Amino acid sequence: MRFQSLLFTELPSEGISEVDGQEPSMPECFGDLNLDQIVADITRMYRQYDLQPFFYWPLRSQKNIVYRQEIMQELDWPELFQAVKSFASKMRGVHQRHELMERLKYNKNRQGWFLSAVTMYCEAVEELLRFLASSALRSPGMQAFYEHLRTYVQSHQYASLAAEARRISQRLSAIRYCLTIRDLRVTVQPYDGEPDYSEEIDNVFAKFRKHSTKNYRMNLEINTGMSWVEARVLDLVARFYPEPFEELASFCQAYEDYQDQIILRFCRESQFYLSFLDYIRPVRKLGLQFCYPELVASGELYNSDGFDLALASKLASEKKRVVTNDFHLGEDERVIVVSGPNQGGKTTFARSIGQMHFLASIGCPVPGTEARLLHYDGIFTQFEREEDITNLRGKLQDDLFRIEHMLNQVTGRSVLILNEVFTSTTVKDGLYLSEEVMDKVAAKGPLCIWVTFLHELGIRRNGVVSMVSTVEQDDPSQRTYKILRKDPEGLSYAMSIAEKHRLTYEQLKERINPCRRT
Repeated sequence: MRFQSLLFTELPSEGISEVDGQEPSMPECFGDLNLDQIVADITRMYRQYDLQPFFYWPLRSQKNIVYRQEIMQELDWPELFQAVKSFASKMRGVHQRHELMERLKYNKNRQGWFLSAVTMYCEAVEELLRFLASSALRSPGMQAFYEHLRTYVQSHQYASLAAEARRISQRLSAIRYCLTIRDLRVTVQPYDGEPDYSEEIDNVFAKFRKHSTKNYRMNLEINTGMSWVEARVLDLVARFYPEPFEELASFCQAYEDYQDQIILRFCRESQFYLSFLDYIRPVRKLGLQFCYPELVASGELYNSDGFDLALASKLASEKKRVVTNDFHLGEDERVIVVSGPNQGGKTTFARSIGQMHFLASIGCPVPGTEARLLHYDGIFTQFEREEDITNLRGKLQDDLFRIEHMLNQVTGRSVLILNEVFTSTTVKDGLYLSEEVMDKVAAKGPLCIWVTFLHELGIRRNGVVSMVSTVEQDDPSQRTYKILRKDPEGLSYAMSIAEKHRLTYEQLKERINPCRRT
């Protein structure tokens, strides 16, 4: 297998035609599913790689999805993860040196940083090659990259680059010269065996050194250029030792485009995997698990111990417990109606199903211990929104307009998530409209998760599964955040909550007028 990309088995098959040559943009469903928060958090520490488009890009080809899953599993091995991260760090150093060169004024200064960049590049490439050569790589993507890297390092072009860089570095490092500074005059001359007084001075003052002293040395930043005095000194040194500097100038010209483009692509694309694995590490520390789902076009669908990744990431930073949930749909079941008391985790449950389907479509592991998910052709969401006065439609009309627009696009391989629609009308009208929409959903056959306060929608019908958010048996005001497959109960537990907080009519009268107690 000839390596071309760490994200696609072939270029440009998925790499370009997937989005018709356009840079992918954030999908419309991201805001409703909190995927915008997830991607922002994943890429925050990797901004220099511009990773967002990779996370906006659901794949059509299962071959590419499996390709990514195998690479992600491989890079999840801590030693390989650190090796690739170290390689990327060195390559960032190379890039920083080239950025610095563009700002420098003096030619020899630029040439020196170019040589430093080449040396770091060769170190990074050879160090990664040594590690990969000693690793039992299993994924086709990493195996193909290793073969490319091995062939590249063995090539005459690379061998010449590395050998010349080391030889010139050694020649320049061997140069010795003397500076004589008197008032504002600086004299440069070749080194001629003059004694080094620094060791003698150290010995003289050693007897006064009773305790360890503070180190006042400063590490110069990489963006520190050369002053005009330093540049003039360097020009005079080059007069005494012209050959190494002439070789350096020829080297910079001969190897101007020395970096291998495939290695540069690997460096950027590998960050897609490293950034996601970095993001889920704190969540895993809570004991939560991730799995690599099987993706299917039809049939049974399920997920065990799933959770909302955005919420879990937030709770992980607060070291709080995360509640997991399961779902299971038989071959002929495609609609989940989620009902139950408010603030019971219904919307979070619906979001988690949307999140795991999108993450699966880009080759990432999903929350849960095992999963079989739909290889969808589109995710459509409708969540409660504030009325938009600019579209000149009322709230109910806007809900109907958006639902009609979605239903015209969904297919039997789509994912449709509806959250508390038709809340702006009466219960009777809301139920009538919901049943009409349910009939159209059933005719289209998408995977549909419908969160609603209309528990009647979950009453047994073909292809529809009822799931209910539950409460503690002894205290209905306490939510368990477990969503269970069961018939709808039609209970809101409002009275239990009001009693707990002493907000019933009788309790309020008693609190307002304590003298009425009998």
